[in-house]
Amino acid sequence: MLAAFLDDIRDHDMIAPRRMAERLRLRLAKLTKLAQINRNTMASSPAVQARLGEIAQIITRAAELSGDEGRAIIWFRRQPLPGFGKTPEQLVRKAMSR
Repeated sequence: MLAAFLDDIRDHDMIAPRRMAERLRLRLAKLTKLAQINRNTMASSPAVQARLGEIAQIITRAAELSGDEGRAIIWFRRQPLPGFGKTPEQLVRKAMSR
């Protein structure tokens, strides 16, 4: 299951932003805003790959815990975390904007 997620978002051992956006059910513009990357920046850039990799790591860890990739994505996008009052997606956006 997790291998399928990672395989689906990769293109030649790199995370493909468009594929990742599709799997997360986000518009590409929203993913680039979330990751604080310029839409026109080369996807192969180490900085872009690092930021997308951080998001992929959160999703894969959540999927490992829940046993379901779809639930992990919904959790990431919609479930406010107790004590934070924000979703993981909102916390990632805030952390990456620093």
